[in-house]
Parts: sequence; C-alpha cells; structure tokens
Amino acid sequence: MGLPGDPVIRKARPRSAPGGVVSQKQATPDVAPEPVDTVLLDVVRDCGASRGLLYVLPKDGDALWLVALTGTPREMAVPWTRVGLADAVPVADAVRAGRLVWVGDMEEMARRYPRTSLVLPYAFALAAAPLTARNTVVGGLVLLWPAAHPARLSGGERAVVETGCRRLGRLLRDAGVRDGPRPPGEPRTLPHPSRARAAPAAGGEAAAFVARLPGGACALDDTGRFTLVTPEAARLLGAEAGTLLGALPWEVLPWMDVAEIEDHYRAAVVSERPTTFTAVRPPDTPLAFALYPDASGMSVRITRDDPPDEPSPGFATPPSGTAGTAGPVAGGPGRAGFLYHLMHLAATLTEAVGVQDVVEQTADQLMPALGATAMAVNAPREGRLRILGHRGYDAELMARFDNLSLTADTPALRVMESGSPHFFSRFEELRRSYPDAVHLDDKVSWAFLPLIASGRPVGSLVLAYDRPQHFAPAERAALMALAGLVGQALERGRLYDTQFAVAHQLQAALLPRHLPSLPGLQVTARYQPAGHGMEVGGDFYDLIRLTDATMAAAIGDVQGHDIDAAALMGQVRTAVHGHAAAGASPGDVLARTNRLLVDLDPGRFASCLYAHLDLARQAACLSSAGHPPAVLRHADGRTVVLRPPPGLLLGIEREADYPAVEFPLHPGCVLVLYTDGLVERPGVDLDDAVAALADLVARTDSEDPDVMADALIRHATDGADDLALLILHVTASDELGEEPGA
Repeated sequence: MGLPGDPVIRKARPRSAPGGVVSQKQATPDVAPEPVDTVLLDVVRDCGASRGLLYVLPKDGDALWLVALTGTPREMAVPWTRVGLADAVPVADAVRAGRLVWVGDMEEMARRYPRTSLVLPYAFALAAAPLTARNTVVGGLVLLWPAAHPARLSGGERAVVETGCRRLGRLLRDAGVRDGPRPPGEPRTLPHPSRARAAPAAGGEAAAFVARLPGGACALDDTGRFTLVTPEAARLLGAEAGTLLGALPWEVLPWMDVAEIEDHYRAAVVSERPTTFTAVRPPDTPLAFALYPDASGMSVRITRDDPPDEPSPGFATPPSGTAGTAGPVAGGPGRAGFLYHLMHLAATLTEAVGVQDVVEQTADQLMPALGATAMAVNAPREGRLRILGHRGYDAELMARFDNLSLTADTPALRVMESGSPHFFSRFEELRRSYPDAVHLDDKVSWAFLPLIASGRPVGSLVLAYDRPQHFAPAERAALMALAGLVGQALERGRLYDTQFAVAHQLQAALLPRHLPSLPGLQVTARYQPAGHGMEVGGDFYDLIRLTDATMAAAIGDVQGHDIDAAALMGQVRTAVHGHAAAGASPGDVLARTNRLLVDLDPGRFASCLYAHLDLARQAACLSSAGHPPAVLRHADGRTVVLRPPPGLLLGIEREADYPAVEFPLHPGCVLVLYTDGLVERPGVDLDDAVAALADLVARTDSEDPDVMADALIRHATDGADDLALLILHVTASDELGEEPGA
C-alpha cells in the first residue's frame, strides 16, 4: 500500500520524491551483466528494434535454444524456446541459408510463415540472422520492430545487425553454453535498453498530472507486470494496490484471465500500437481499457464504460485512430495461455509427418508450455506396449517400461484402456492406485493422458514434473484437449509411416537392386524421393553390362507422382534394358521404347538419356529423349555439358527420331547423369542451373564417386521433386578387352 493521499502508488521499497510521488528504484544485479547480454542490448538499441531474441546452436545440435530476450514477457516466447533447424520459422531459415531473413509486415508473414502468423497475428516487422564464428554457425538472432516500421530494412539498420551478429557470434563461440545438447536454465529476460536511458519526470509534476486525469492509470513493465497503480485504478480493478504491484494482471485478477484480454495485450506488445477494449469486472462493472505501449512497457488508462445515457464523469473516450476497437465484453475465469499453446501445437502438428516427428513436435511444444520436465509417448504394437519416444527421461529407465505386456497393470496402459486420464500430485497418490509402483526417478507429479483418435485409444502420453502440481479442473480440461490433438496427429503419423513404407518399397523394387561392375569403371547411383505418403516418383536409372569393355547407362523421368507413374516407369526401364541387351544402338533403343510407349497409350510422357560407353575405344555415344544433358568432367578438372540433339519425349510421336552423338571418354573422366530434380529451381533458368551443376562437379572430388554423389545431392536441398543420379568414373585398367568383331 502507498502513503495516505498519494496519487501514485509504485512497487515496494519506495524513496521519497518531491510532491509526494513514490517511486521504485530499479533493481540492480549484484554481478555485471554477461558480455553477450550487453552486446544484444546494444544491437537492439542501435538498430531501433523493439525486441530481440538470442538463440544458441549447441555443438552437433539439431535445434536452436532461446537463451536471452529483451522487452518481452517470457510467457509469450514459450512456443519458440526451442526451434528445430528444419522448422518453417524465420530464424531456422536464416541459420540454414546462412543469410538474413526479413519479413516486412503481417501479410508477408502469413504468406511465408503461416505457423508463426497463426500464433502472432499482429502487425510487426522481423529480421532473423545467423550467428557465425570461424565459418561455423553458433546461433541465431531475431529482432522485432513495431508496425510503424517501413516495409524494408534500411542500409544503416542492416549494417548494425550484421556487425552485432559478428560480435555475438564470437562471444557465443567461446561460451560454454554450446557444450551441452541444450543450454542450462530458462532464457534470461533483459529490459529494453530504452528503459535505462529514460529520464524520470519531476515527482511533483508527474503526481499532479496523474491526479488531474479522470479514471485510473497504471503502468506495466516489459514483462507485463504492474509497476505503477493509481488509487483510482486499484479501486476500478477491485484490488489492493499492494497486491497488484509486481504481479501479472491475469494472475491477481482472475476475471482478466481470458483469451480475449490477453490477445489485446499481445497485440499491443508486438505491434506497439494503441489498443482499446472493454471488460466486465464481476459482478457487473463495465470498464474501458486503453493500452499505450512502447519498447519499455505499457501505460494503461482505465475508465468506467457506462452506457451513453448514463455517462460516468470519469469516462474519457479513447483516442480515435487506434489499432484496436472496443470489442465484445470479456469475462469469466479461464486459462488464457493454454489457448495459445493449443493453437501453436495444432499448427505445428499439422506439419508433422510420421510418428517420430509427432513425438518430437509434442515434446518441443508441450513440455515448455506446461512446465513438464519429462515426457513419454506409448502405443500398442504387435501385442506389446512400446515407447515411441521420450524426452527428459533416462534411456535406461525407459528400457524398463518398453515392450510391456498389454495385460500389465500400469497407469500408461490403464488410461489407454479406459480413455480416462489419471493425475497424481504426489507419489503417495500414485502408490494408492498402483501398490506395486516403484519410485525410480526424481519426479514428484504425473499426468497420464489417453491419446484418442476417431473415438478409439491409440496410445498414452505421460507428463512428469519436478515440482508439485495440483491439476486444477481447468488445467485438466486443457491437458485433455492438448492430448486430443496429439492422438489425432499420432494416428495420422502412423498411417503416413505405413503408406510411405509401402510406396517406397514399391519404388525400390522397380529400380536395380545391384549395379553391374566393369573393369576400369567405378559407378555409384542415388535415388532421393520427394513427396509424402503414397506419392511415388517416376524417376529411374539403369546400368547394363554389354561386354567386357562396354556398358550401357540410362536415366529417365516419367511424368507424374503416383502409382501409375511408378508402373509406367517400370515398363520404360524394362523396355530400355531389353533393347540395350539385344544390341540396339543408342538411337534405336530410344526409338523402339518410344514406339512401345505410344502403343501402350498411357496418356503420359517420359524423358530419357541413354549412353553407350566403350572403354576400349574411349568413347561414349549419347542419345536423348527430351532429358537434361549429361555433365562430363575431364581428368584435369574441366567440365563440359554434353548436349546430343534433343529428341521428342517418349510417348508423343510414334515415328520420332533420336540422333546419337559420340564424345571422347578418356581415363580419369567422370560422366554425371541425373534427372531434373537435381537442378530445377523455381524462377531459375534450366541452362543456368545446369551450368551451376557443372561448376559444382568441377569443384568436387572426382576420385570417389560416392563422395561426389553426396555433394551433388546436398546441392538439391529443397527436396521439391524426386531425383535420380548416376555417376560413372573411368579409371585406367589393363583388363579391358575388345568388343567382339571390333
């Protein structure tokens, strides 16, 4: 409580100021701030950003971990405490691509990053950049600007960000936080640098100014906690000022713990635009709120929202032109934060493919949001209860509970059978329900949740906590809602895994099991599928040994990504193989295969590149049916693109002709055949893409075809299409014979 008659009440341990104003001195740490925090604050201040988030990438890690944030309530950053490198979020894209990512407005965010836009549907601009040191990525930086920022990042701002990234990269390189699989502890919350620079107004003038204003006023810091409350504001909110100071509004005022109010607050924090809304303080007191945010916190005006025919003398109409409008009256208790976690988990799980992806996404999203420190997902498999994945538990402990009989009496099985959750605040409660239970870990509370999909149980979810949990009714309901999302995603993941296995077993059966060998020739092949579930590509390759000195190589692509494409691919490959083995010339192989395809009339086309390699004559004869050209690397490292006259795609014109051209093929040469999935990129000319591939072949080790194949596959990082790759390395050999009749 403040002094009697004080027009302004601030947080405890006051010091007197002129005019009776009570102010709070900012707490100062006993130790100097970490250098990395100082640099982070410098970057935020110097580029004019409103908020910053600093991520570290542990050594050999697959995820970025949030270690520090400025000017943002920690609760709002929970969904992004851990960001997988493969996630479709700006900072992950920046780290993967090794460049700055800029998102200028909310429309661009919705288009490029729908998951982030769903959880933060507010107006703001964002930059994400990788942090590197000695050509090694060590972390990432995210900066936010309010909605008023121009749609483009200025040159000066970019220079500040790039310089700051270099400084932060060097500091993180030497920090021990990168040594473990994840940084220790919670992310540090730092005040926005503008708070340290703000000059306080004279106490008497500030007190007089506030006292003259109608209604109540209060201030929130950048974490959302009350730092100033006027007596009238406390009266309108129906609480003692001493109770409010230092607390979050929805913690001490249950009627404000609703999603709509929190959403207005989040909108104001992120966009830094004035926002207004109305709410009812129980039982029937309507209040109007006007929020005025900046990077250092928020000023709030509170007035009575009486009907127009009964105006309140203390009511002041909110200013026109504000971003928010007075919305429907909010009221009633709830757990508003759970709604955001529910939305984020739902958005994330829609992108999850496969059971393991569902387990990982569930652990990434649920554990930080719920404060759980361990998690396990179980499901019945082949008459046993299997642990599909876990986080926070020791692997040896999990092995004891894996592969249990479905008749065992355990909570994980019982909730799955009954469809009802079990909650235990203490181990004694668990022991009463399961007398044979043994306390094998250091956890103190547990939630066992059934995973339901299509009305039937598909597994169970175990959440464990280091601190006692009371599991209030609202929290239990929210946990069941979250578990429902996980159950549905788990069933989709199981079906995806099954479909994926069937589809790609079919695809593998249509490709060569083994590649034939030939003295003087090293060969390797790669096939990389794209798409999901039952999508099967039509890419194929083949290698046919003809004599002791000759080999035929073919690579092609059938139109489409389905079972029909795969079946037609098998027919085309078989036809090419048969005609080649019968001794047909390269042009005749393609011409005969084309006639077969036209006669079958499948309604689809196929491209193909056929090469006849004669190691004794040191020559390669190539013929093409509309296929991307081969790349030949000479022994001295020079590369050339081999372009035989392009024939029509197979299956278009029955009498199409396929000319063949011969090229030299000396020892030390490497011939690279591929499908378009290796080079095609949206907006990139095919000739330019092939030239870039030839340059990469020239720069890649040619002694080992496997090394080269891996490098070229990495070149095709987008995975938008399936691809096939065949690499043939000619080596010197004294064992080469001659073709019969040569």
